[in-house]
Amino acid sequence: MDIESVKCACCDLKEDCTKEYIENVKSNFGGKWLCGLCSEAVGDELGRGRSSQDGVEDAIKAHMAFCRMPLSSPAVRVADGMKEMLRRSRDKMRPATPSKGRSF
Repeated sequence: MDIESVKCACCDLKEDCTKEYIENVKSNFGGKWLCGLCSEAVGDELGRGRSSQDGVEDAIKAHMAFCRMPLSSPAVRVADGMKEMLRRSRDKMRPATPSKGRSF
């Protein structure tokens, strides 16, 4: 099993992965390797209506722009991204209407 160090095209995070995994990720994102968090963010962007190859490229460019925003460090960007992903997951799980028996 060959392991390579690869850097995310968006956030510059480095990970050690198998060549097979790297190629699989690249095939999903137009030849660019994205870390798990950036892959999720781009996938979320695609879920907003972009499904063509141009849409993939546009979603990656939009996320790259987000990652390049001046913040204090890459670690802060990763933490902020995780926080946003958790917030969206929580919002999807909330019921659309208030529970019975509650009065507002």
